[in-house]
Amino acid sequence: MPLWVKIVAAALALVALQFHRWSKLSSGSVFSPEFPRPVVALFNWAFGAVVLLALLQLALDVGLLLAIPFNGGVVSVPDDVRYGLAALAAVAAAIGVHQAMRIPPLKDIEIEIHGLPPQFDGYTILQLTDLHISRLFPASWARTLVERSNKLGVDLIAITGDLIDGTLDARRADIEPLRDLRATDGVYVISGNHEYIFGYSTWMAHFAALGLLLLENRHIVLDRNGGKLVMAGITDRATRHRGHHVRDLAAVLEGAPKDAPVILLDHQPADARHAAKLGVALQLSGHTHGGLIVGLDRLAAPANAGFVSGRYDVDGMTLYVNNGTALWPGFAMRLGRPSELTRITLRRAGPS
Repeated sequence: MPLWVKIVAAALALVALQFHRWSKLSSGSVFSPEFPRPVVALFNWAFGAVVLLALLQLALDVGLLLAIPFNGGVVSVPDDVRYGLAALAAVAAAIGVHQAMRIPPLKDIEIEIHGLPPQFDGYTILQLTDLHISRLFPASWARTLVERSNKLGVDLIAITGDLIDGTLDARRADIEPLRDLRATDGVYVISGNHEYIFGYSTWMAHFAALGLLLLENRHIVLDRNGGKLVMAGITDRATRHRGHHVRDLAAVLEGAPKDAPVILLDHQPADARHAAKLGVALQLSGHTHGGLIVGLDRLAAPANAGFVSGRYDVDGMTLYVNNGTALWPGFAMRLGRPSELTRITLRRAGPS
């Protein structure tokens, strides 16, 4: 390639790799890029393509090094192979960004719960999590999501944190469509770690003003013709570093009917074993975004006690880690870890 082409390509790559710096300059936070939606999408594609290319180049070079003993000397590949990797990275990044930005498809799962009253057999919960409403997931996206959610006609909607990226002034119009969410027994919400970044108290008050029912550090008892089911929620683990409410699940569950199954909303899955010890039947979490990319998803495991995506049996308790309805706009890419609109149907478990 001519030198000037290489210089331009290198400059563009450097600009892309400084995406988070530009985001911070635009809003004061790397978590809230305040550019037009197409620009945010383009940055995510370019940043993602460079990251994927770097990983592919490293994998190729490791393979070439491992081949040296078998070849009896240095092994090389034609330059066309590396150009091919660049093209592959660009295409994969484009697919990944598209997968991240779409309205998620419906995912239906059934979860068996021991001791579930027959009145709640077939009870449906729609879990939304990690909406990250932002310039990348604006009002138009939120409005379509709400319309699809309402058409499902579920019994209860549970939003398990990280609803926003940005201040209230920046996101007021974008989050307004959530006011129209509807479910028979209500729409319940807990905080995620991103609410603490942008003003926990302000945002929780605004969620309540939108008609969302706060389930922070408390439980409710759902009653259907004498059958009881407990829904509980707890503040995010970010409280440990931000001087807010102390996480005390035992206190949250105090006074709940002893024979009623408990469903817990907890944004991060890392404390699932503690919830299981306290008798929780089902924990719904998010936070991990499913690990974003198959293979690299294991990088998210250590910070989340090994729980990254899907259903887990945790000492007799079912933990469901949702891949997320959306994700953080600073790395909006999904490859093999799709977003999901998750309808959970509760079923009575048979004798063990």
